[in-house]
Amino acid sequence: MAPGSKAGWRLDEKITFASERDMPPLAVSLGTMLVNKTGTWRYMRPVYEDKTPPCNHACPAGEKIQGYLELSKAGEFGRAWELIMEDNPLPSVCGRVCYHPCEQACNRSNFDEPLAIHHVERFLGDYGLRKNLKVKREAARSERVAVVGAGPAGLSCAYHLARKGYAVTIYEAQPVAGGMLAVGIPRYRLPRDILEKEIANICSLGVEIKTGIRMGLDIALDDLSGHQAVFIATGQHQSTRLDIPGQEARGVIYGLDLLRDLNLGRSVEMGRRVAVIGGGNTAMDAARSAVRRGAEVTVVYRRSREEMPAIPEEIQEAEEEGIQFLFLSAPKRVLVKNAAVGGLECLKMRLGEPDKSGRRRPIPVDGTEFGLDVDTIIGAIGQEADLSFLPSGIALDRGGIQVDEHGVTARPGTFSGGDVATGAGTVTAAIGSGKKAALAIHSYLSGERMEEAFEPQVVAYEEINLDYFEPAARQAMPRRQITERLGGFVEVNLGYTEAATLTEAQRCFSCGVCNHCDTCWLFCPDVAIAKLDHRDYLINYDYCKGCGVCVEECPRSAISMEEEMRWKK
Repeated sequence: MAPGSKAGWRLDEKITFASERDMPPLAVSLGTMLVNKTGTWRYMRPVYEDKTPPCNHACPAGEKIQGYLELSKAGEFGRAWELIMEDNPLPSVCGRVCYHPCEQACNRSNFDEPLAIHHVERFLGDYGLRKNLKVKREAARSERVAVVGAGPAGLSCAYHLARKGYAVTIYEAQPVAGGMLAVGIPRYRLPRDILEKEIANICSLGVEIKTGIRMGLDIALDDLSGHQAVFIATGQHQSTRLDIPGQEARGVIYGLDLLRDLNLGRSVEMGRRVAVIGGGNTAMDAARSAVRRGAEVTVVYRRSREEMPAIPEEIQEAEEEGIQFLFLSAPKRVLVKNAAVGGLECLKMRLGEPDKSGRRRPIPVDGTEFGLDVDTIIGAIGQEADLSFLPSGIALDRGGIQVDEHGVTARPGTFSGGDVATGAGTVTAAIGSGKKAALAIHSYLSGERMEEAFEPQVVAYEEINLDYFEPAARQAMPRRQITERLGGFVEVNLGYTEAATLTEAQRCFSCGVCNHCDTCWLFCPDVAIAKLDHRDYLINYDYCKGCGVCVEECPRSAISMEEEMRWKK
């Protein structure tokens, strides 16, 4: 029968009617009827459709955040830990040092306060360590993979490859594994025993780590030819120079060098009055470390506080510890006395139009020079990668290794990730790039195709039915008293209790994901929704009239109306 005929109807065809009387009888039983200007009738029906929570979408490591929060609500902490470990082998580390973009994306922030996701992640990571939980490894494969750099990207890549059965060896230049996690982050933020335990878990999968081996000095990249693939993750371990007159004076040091020496137990010379130049996390770590060495510290930053790239909590804690901030100020020259730092001359700045970073460009204000009475200057304005060890065949881009979205370089069998390739400068981004590269390496060695990326449907705040939620305060992170903090490098944040974790997880909206709350089942006027095993739901379309009540009432936008054309007389 031709479309539009009242005698019969075909499947999967749009039906266009000359007039309303040509509409088929009882078509309303198939769903809500809509008509456009051309007279084409469409039939809509509700379907369960899990969408993407904004926290999941924002996580550089690809963690299933909503999933482990849902498990945490039920107190299933072991299963929640296992879910994190599918994507991130360092949850205890990330729960302490991640800049948590997931919380910036959290829909709850528009309602009261964002969920404390990284505090929950820390609890789950520590729970796994405390309970000595382990992940499983697939059957061993014959291929060998070399990883250059035992930082977060290298550790992540090795972990994901080892889980798939590959033999992985990591070559690390520093005397300890962990990269910047070990030598660039102070112990008051990341205790060494926590880092070492999570690295030990990675090694338990068969990963071998060889420390004290520097590429280009002790071994060349071409010497790794016995491996079927190589992943380069050497990071950015060189500080950007201040590039001002007098910078060679004794007493001018750099944040990465300071933190590395402190973390490795080396002697550090530092005066009593310290100026830290910069506004990022390295600047905050250097400033707070100097305070713990008994110094009076002033941070000099050329933009405003609102534009500081450091984690806001780190800035707040630095202020609590007595660190002073000079905003809209930049160093002009080091005042030198007897070849040593005798002070710092600065210049006031004003903010102009936004630059490539999206922040307003600082512009010097003529005639506003002023001096700071300091005897130590710590530069922390940026980091660079050492690429001197790279052989030919590896293309470079913007001061790092050129890679595609999967970490593939121009040299066959060679991959790269972390700061040396992406320049992202965050632990979680490095972990995510290591995971992506591991999947690409597996595809390269096994011949299996990688899953194609898709554009997720991220749930917006406006799609949440707020009638089902009450304001609830975010659980505070307990911290040590100021006097305890400044007495040494003991950890500042003490972590959530089990009770605090349960309470905080309950605040999650579970955006876009059905968590079996029964709202649709209770509100359906057609008794068309059935519960299966007292958990999942099934819509019987023989009864459903497509009224859309279930869609409107769903607290978390996990049901959608879809076009249904497969109907017949």
